[in-house]
Formats: sequence, C-alpha cells, structure tokens
Amino acid sequence: MGWAHASTDRPVAGRYRLVEITHRETNRVSWYADDLRTGRPCLATRTELPADAVEGVRRAPSGILRTTENVARLCPDRIADVVDAVVEGGCLWTVTAWIDGTPLDEILLQRGTFAPVRAARVALDLLDVLDAAHAEAVTHGELSPGQLHLRESGPVIVSGYGVAGTTSAPRLTAPSYAAPEQARNEQVGPAADLWALGAILYTMLEGRPPFRDRGRVVATLRGVERLPLRPPLRCGPLTQLVTGLLRKEPRERPGRQVVRDMLTRVLSEAPGAGPEPGEAYAPAGPGWKRKSVLVGTPLAVLAVTAAVVAATTGLPGGEDRADAGPTASASASAGGTGAADTAPRVPPSAGAAPPPSKAPSSPPSSSPSGSASPSPSGPGALPAGFRAYRAPEGFSVALPEGWERQRTSRATELSYRVTFGADDDPRTLAVTYSERVGPDPVAVWRDTVEPGLSRADAYQRIGVIEATTYQGREAADMEWITTDDGARVRTFGRGFLLGDGRGFSLRWTTPAADWASADSQEALRTVLRTFRPGTAS
Repeated sequence: MGWAHASTDRPVAGRYRLVEITHRETNRVSWYADDLRTGRPCLATRTELPADAVEGVRRAPSGILRTTENVARLCPDRIADVVDAVVEGGCLWTVTAWIDGTPLDEILLQRGTFAPVRAARVALDLLDVLDAAHAEAVTHGELSPGQLHLRESGPVIVSGYGVAGTTSAPRLTAPSYAAPEQARNEQVGPAADLWALGAILYTMLEGRPPFRDRGRVVATLRGVERLPLRPPLRCGPLTQLVTGLLRKEPRERPGRQVVRDMLTRVLSEAPGAGPEPGEAYAPAGPGWKRKSVLVGTPLAVLAVTAAVVAATTGLPGGEDRADAGPTASASASAGGTGAADTAPRVPPSAGAAPPPSKAPSSPPSSSPSGSASPSPSGPGALPAGFRAYRAPEGFSVALPEGWERQRTSRATELSYRVTFGADDDPRTLAVTYSERVGPDPVAVWRDTVEPGLSRADAYQRIGVIEATTYQGREAADMEWITTDDGARVRTFGRGFLLGDGRGFSLRWTTPAADWASADSQEALRTVLRTFRPGTAS
C-alpha cells in the first residue's frame, strides 16, 4: 500500500492534477492532487464503478456532496470536507480538501497491531460520527480502515459518506468490511455500520481483517456471508464486543450505547490509559509519530502524510511490517537468502570518505523529485549505468540509470524517508533521516528496529550487528532476510550518526538470488561510496 508516483496528462475534471498515490484498497485509489484553479492541495479519490452502472451514477456527485454536507453539519470537524465529485472515465471521483492525517490501514501496515486501549479510542471517535449520522437515518455503508484518517492530535476524520447506494452493487470498495446483509444485497442500515466498526476493531487488534479479500468482490462478499468468523486471539478485553458486533444477524449485534459503554469501560479500567501528548492514536510500539508536511511550489507541491519512524526505527526500503497475520506479506525492503548464505559482505571501508565539517544541507530544488547531475570524471568517476542525484532534502547519492523517487514519507520536519527504485527493477534503496536517533547505532538496530522486523514473514537476521565507521562517523551494519509475496529478499542496512541526535540509515534490498551478483554488489558499493548526507529541509 505504499505511495507510488502517478500523474495524468489530463487533469481530472480539467481541474485536479494527480501527483502521487497516497492510498490503495480494493476498487479505490487516492491521490495527492493539485487544484489548478485554487492552487491548493487536495485528495482525489477514484472509485471503480461496475460496468453496468450508468443511470444512478449520474446523480452520484450531487448525492455525495449533499450527504457529506449533512453529516458534517451533524458532526463538525469529524468528516472529510468534500469540495467536488464527478463521474469521469467510468469512475467516480471524490475530491476532498487535504486531510491532515494518515489512513488507519497504512498505520497498521507499517507499525502492526494496536493495543486495546488505543483501538478503543479510535473506535469511540468513529462511534461519535455514527451516532450523529444514524440519528438522522444516514448510513455510511462503505466503512473500512482506509476511510479513517488518524491525526497527530484531534479526533479521527471519516471520509466516504454518500458513496454507498450510488449503484446497484452491494459494495463498491473494501468488500472485506461489508456486513453479511450487505453481501446478500439486502437493504442495509445502521447495523451494517456497526458490523464495519467491529471489523475495523478486529483488524486493529488482530492485524488482519476478519474475512480476507479473495481478489474478486463477489468471492470476498460470499466469504463474508457464509464463512464463520476466525476466533480473535489478541482482542483481550474487547473480545466480547468484537465478536458481538460481528454476528451474522443484524438484530443480534449490540446497539450503539452498549458499544459505547464497553469501549469506555476498557479505557477507564486500563492503567495509565490517558493518551500521550501528540500520540493519542499511536499503535503499540515505540517511536511512532506523524504529521503532514507540504514541500515545494504551489503546483508541484508534494504532500506527504505517513506514519514514519525515525531514521533507524524500523522502516527499510518499503515498510517494516509487523505481524499482520497470514494475509499480510512482508516488505519488499527486507530480504534474504538464509542464515547459511555466505555472500561477500560489503566492507565498512567501501563507504569511507573524508568527513565534511558538518552535514551539508543544500537548498531544496524547485521539484520534489530532485535533480540529476552529470556523472563525475576522474578517479571518483561513477561506474557506467549510474547517475548522480541530489535530493531536495540536501543529501546526494549515485543511482542506477532509470531509478526515480518511488515514495516519500515525512513524519515531522525532523524526519523523512525517501525510497528509490524502478518499475522494472526489483531492487530498492531507502534513505531515512531523523533528529531523534539514539547515541549507539548498534543498539538502535538491536532494540528499536529488530523487534519490528522480527514480526515480518520469515524474518531472520544474518550474522551479528556490526559496529563500524562511515565517513568518519559512528555506524552499524545489519543484514536480514524475509519474504515478499513468497519471494525471498535480503536487505543490507547501514545506520550512522551525525551528532546532536541526528542520523541516517541506508537500506539496500535485492532479491535473495541476486544478492551476491557482481551487479548488485557493485551497486551497493557505489551507493555507499557516493552518499553524502544532508539535513531535513
């Protein structure tokens, strides 16, 4: 679900220029976009429509605007502000003002399951919205973790109102969260939203939806309707509530007041249950913080809102995914061949270079994608097939030809992560910076990064975490293996300190079978030799 670069030659509705994908789920994709008329950032969400959806869809835009306005009036500051809705190219486009938050499923993907107390807080925020909407007979009908946007402070923002019922299809997006009566294409009401609340709670606590997505909407809905619930194992004090909300028959589910009472009881009985400042909705685990940042010119601005961990807190080239159950795949940024792999290790000296007096910080370029410089000549010339790249954040590195920024994440102005790669190349490089790094690079890998990695599929560290130096600075190297969609991959990570709590990590990931190849090893040596740090811009 990571962000991917995307653009279109023709703006949506002639007005909204798509810049970067921020979120994906079944039949639904969201982009960070520029509003060419106002110059403001926005979120453009495309919902795939059934091929036979024609007549009803023509009225969908006005229905979405009207429904969202009504619910927003009932529940101020809790509903995504829809500014436009159009049908174009067989898809329904909903445009909202930029949401200063991160979709819940992105946070779960990156940081794993929530503690019951934190899950209860999120559920209570959602319940507030449902209470207000249900009192006026408004059902959401498309709830999923992707529709809940968690903010650094303040309540959860809910999006997606008005989409349900725009076609004859029982569910347009995220069918794993459809209620059984919805899967049967029966008329749905508030009980369907309470089912979805239960399914979202289940996902937050168990790390997977109660019914998996089977690749086709019809097949997924059939599973929701017919298959028994997988008994929850990690729901703790919320087990009774979750199983009650996920009863197949709507009339057997607890009502909103019962749900509220049970959630409130979990909060009141938990020791030290008060939210930590700035982390009211943070999942279990250290180092998690989030904030949206806008960088760049008005029309080329790249907004990044992602749950990001500091430079060495467990986000390699893709995502360090905590155990999300059998349906989750490990990140393509972690990799390996096995503990017995004796592929040559890149020596610490490969990255040795005279240390600058301080970390250079170049002014950001006008484009968020950075700039390519001509390859140098002379003794330090780059190998054939590489180009010099300077990032807007200030760091520079040599990249293989054809590589681009594939993903940019920024937690605060004090930390960011940039992932590089190419669509036709399975390798990736992740560069992560933070101003909240511990004083011992070995301990950061061991105590902060590895606990999260250990929950990934087939994770296994290769060898020891090795203290070293890099460009005259304290550093540590770690290698690990895991699988991504069944394929074994391997990652080399180097974290190093700049001083004053600042640090970088570089994480190079390749398919396990290619790890020891001459091309792969030369690429890694080139990255380590040419990387020059910069501070956050």
